[in-house]
Formats: sequence, structure tokens, C-alpha cells
Amino acid sequence: MQVRNQLSVFLKNEPGVLAKVTSDLAHHNIDVLGMTVSDTVDHAVVRLIVSDPDKAIDVLESAGMLVVESDVLVVELTNKRGALEGLSERLSKAHINIEYAYGTVGSREKNGVLIVRVSDTKKALKVLRA
Repeated sequence: MQVRNQLSVFLKNEPGVLAKVTSDLAHHNIDVLGMTVSDTVDHAVVRLIVSDPDKAIDVLESAGMLVVESDVLVVELTNKRGALEGLSERLSKAHINIEYAYGTVGSREKNGVLIVRVSDTKKALKVLRA
């Protein structure tokens, strides 16, 4: 488990905009390690975990995009029933709110990765490492 810097990029919700973001990052040798996109009526929020957050911020802001940084937990969980339940119960008992989460696991993978935004990152680290 580790704390990573996540970038939230606010974009117009129209074709080609996400392609521009990913193209700009790729052309500057920045790898996308995790991503989620949520849409609203007039814009989309793209949350990214990237290989070089500081460089990505420069690239995206130079292209006129609004970027907001936040700390998230990157948690590796075993790919078995109840793993997410255990994590969420431990955080709940410590009165730590899960604001949002996204992740994935391959069908044959033993472990998955969950990216979690919580109300208190330092406290969550302490609780989950205990």
C-alpha cells in the first residue's frame, strides 16, 4: 500500500478531448497507471495516476486544462471474495470515509489494485497497516 498523487483534470465532455489528454501525456513520456472518467452534463472529470505527476501537471496546464492534485491510497488486495469488505470495514470502524474508489483485477490475477480517496489519508494508512 502506498500514497500516490492523483490528478483530477476537468474537461469538456465531447469527442476527442480525452484523446488529446492521453496524446499529450504520451508525447511527453508520461505513463498512465490508473484512470477513471466520470461525466456530468457539461464536463468530465478524469482522475489519473501517472508516472510523473509534476511533469503531467505542467503538460496539462500548458494545454489550458484545469488540474487538481490530491492524495489517494493505492491498495493491493487479494482477488478473493470479502477482500474489499475487510478493507471497507476497517476504515468504517476508524470513522474514515471512502469518498470514491476505482480499481481492477484481471480474471486470472491473484491480486487486484484499488485506488481509494479517503477522508483522512494518514489515519487510513495507519489503520490499514496495523
